[in-house]
This record gives sequence, structure tokens and C-alpha cells, in this order.
Amino acid sequence: MSIPQSGGGVIEHFGQLAEMMEAGNKPKSEWRIGTEHEKFGWLTDSRRPLPYAGAASISTLFTELSSRYGWTPVREGENTIGLTRNGANISLEPGGQFELSGAAVANMNETAAELQTHFDEVRSIADPLGIRFMGIGAAPEWGHSDMPVMPKGRYRLMTDYMGRVGTHGTQMMYRTSTVQVNLDYASEADMVKKLRVSLALQPVATALFASSPFFDGKLNGHKSWRSRIWRGLDNSRTGMLPFAFDEGFGFQAYVDWVLDVPMYFVYRDGKYINALGQSFRDFLKGELPAMPGEKPTLSDWADHMTTVFPEARVKKYIEMRGADCGDQAHINALPAFWVGLMYDQTALDAAWDLVKGFDAETREGLRVAASVDALQGAANGVKLLDLARAAVALSHAGLAARGMDEERFLAPLMQSIATGQTQADRWLALYNGAWGKSLTPIYEAASL
Repeated sequence: MSIPQSGGGVIEHFGQLAEMMEAGNKPKSEWRIGTEHEKFGWLTDSRRPLPYAGAASISTLFTELSSRYGWTPVREGENTIGLTRNGANISLEPGGQFELSGAAVANMNETAAELQTHFDEVRSIADPLGIRFMGIGAAPEWGHSDMPVMPKGRYRLMTDYMGRVGTHGTQMMYRTSTVQVNLDYASEADMVKKLRVSLALQPVATALFASSPFFDGKLNGHKSWRSRIWRGLDNSRTGMLPFAFDEGFGFQAYVDWVLDVPMYFVYRDGKYINALGQSFRDFLKGELPAMPGEKPTLSDWADHMTTVFPEARVKKYIEMRGADCGDQAHINALPAFWVGLMYDQTALDAAWDLVKGFDAETREGLRVAASVDALQGAANGVKLLDLARAAVALSHAGLAARGMDEERFLAPLMQSIATGQTQADRWLALYNGAWGKSLTPIYEAASL
């Protein structure tokens, strides 16, 4: 979940909405990689989720990271809700998932170094306190009532609204974790091709990174329950964006879709004002019921853009959103996979050739199949294992062409391609075998 955005002053004309996205255009020499991952904290003496306050808590981690390692606190009211340092930030998901949003870096070697530094710093504080973290797509045993609630106004509003518009919204907020990467585009045409490829291949990422076969203390019938949750959340703001494949799609068409997504809030003077279900189009006319007579700022628009959750999302860059969190190697593999496909033109063109024949039914079918069966899934004659093999090969070639020794980060994906087994498959085999259908061992098995 995002922190309040900084976009600019009052919106003077409608074209500024698309212009904000267009401002993300960058020459290839300035393309960067921004990786985000969420993880569950847990207490080793009880296997309970990490609370916000107390001796062994998120608050203690924030305090010590600030004093020892130079992170600057971000506060909402009296509470520290995040940290910033050198273009990176640490933030909290609704159930206390501890998120690193990395700085924009030039290559995968810098991404991996940043991740290692993060783990080294966090472990130096967490280990003596009996705190560990899990890299897994969904909390395997904890119920909704077990989860701590973070002191963020945005989340209080969203929790209420999620219960009205879907069946799985609060599960997503409080009991799932993901890894994402943010990548740049050069132009509107480049954005369009990258978004189409990333949407069509998002089921491959879901399959390769599937790590959530357990929920509520039992098997859930899916290898990525996190992905299943997104299919029962809020159809107005999620999904595979079939309109992105229409002729003429571009910045304005994306803006038009976001404008039709109901609002959550307006952020003013450190507070979240309830605008649940209201229209940003009305806001543009000064007719928002929550703030009658007021016109929105570009910061308000930037905030609203963070409340849409498709499988790939556009802001001033593109976010790849389809993967469960996993171990450290998989956290690095996710950005490597997409960088290889997106940042080499030959690989990107070949990836588009791979998927351009898919219709909306096939793309959605693959999304469903990936959540249920991971690499063993298929839709309309397209087998996810075959598609993943081809996509990973293209990514490997794209990374090799960059000449930075980044292709090594694809190793866990290549192993999954060779065996057909994902993290979820391996854990299921252990659960049904050596673990004796107990989930107690998952905490250690998934530890970061």
C-alpha cells in the first residue's frame, strides 16, 4: 500500500491527468529498477504475528533502524508508520507486513545489494528480540482476528469499504504478501507495448512465484491463494485490463478507466477524509460530496491512481503486481525476470510475439489457472509451463544482452522450469510427507 503521494497543485485542465503519466517518459539511459517486497513478521516464542507496539514489535524495529542506520521516520499523528533513506522507504501493510520499497537503481546487482543490506540491518535488530520474517504469499495459519491493525487512516477507510464491494478484500489487506517491480517506459507507444506484455505474462509470474497453498491453517486448493484473493476483491479496480489491448489504447484511455474507479479518500493536512464510493469526475467539477466546492490537486490524482489494483499498474512507470513473495532468491528473481523482458528491445518484441495472439478469455483463463495449478495450469490450449519456459528464456537473453551478469538471478526460475515445481509444490510435498500435515514447520521453511 502506498504512502501519500506528491503530485502538484490544483488541476487546471483535464489534460494534466494524462500529462502526469506522460511525464514518466524517459530515455533508455535513465531507465531504473525499483523493487518492493512485503513480508510477515512473527515472534519465535509463540509463532504469533508481529505487533505494532511493545518490546518485540514494529515500533521497536523502526526506532532502532532510525537510530542505528540513519533511516528518517515518517509519522501519521503520533505514530511512526514508515522510514525513508536515500530514495528507499520502509512502510507497513494493513496487517503489519513489513515492506521495503527500494530506491530506483540501475541494475540487478544494485537491487540484490540493497536487499542484502536491508536484511542485514533488520536481522541485527530482530534476531535478539526473537523476531523472524516469512517470505510467503499468504499467512498460513493466522485468522483475520489474529492480525494486528496498523495505525493508518487510509487502512481504516479501506477495511470498511472492502467488506461492501467484494468477498476477499480484507484477506488481501491483512493476510497476503507480494513482491513487485517498477519499470520505466520511453514513450506512450513503449508504455503500451510493455503494459500489454506484462498483463499477458502476469499469469506466468503468478505461476513461477506461487507460494501460498495454505490459509486458515489448512490447504486452500490453490497454489497461489494470494492471486485467488485478487479475483474476489473489487472488480471495478482489479483484473487484466482487457481494454489495454484495444486499438488506440494509450495514456488517455488508462486515465478514463481510473476516473471511473470509485474513490477511497482525499488526503488533507495529515488526515484521510472519507470519500468512499465517490467519483473523481465529480471532484474535478468541484462537486465531491466529501469536499463540496473544492477542486482536486495533482497530488489527489496521484493518490487516487494508487487505489487501482490491476495485475499491472501504470503511474509514471509500470508496476508488475502478479507474484507471491518468496525467499531472498525469489525476491531478486522477480525484478530480474521483468527487466530481461522489458529493458531489451529484442526480448520485448519477442515477448509480444509470444502473447499477441491471446484473446481476453485466454489471458483471464491463464490468470485463473496460475492461481490454482501454477506451472501445471493451462487455458485454451496454452500450457503455463511452456509459456513460462519461453518467457524465462527470453528474459535470460535480454539480461545477457545488457552485459551486467544479471541473468544469474533467474536461477530459481530456471530450476522451477526444469522440475515443474514451484515453492508451493515443494511445500505441499513436505506438508503431505515429512511434516505430517502440520504447518508448524512452515515458519522455519519460509523464513527470510
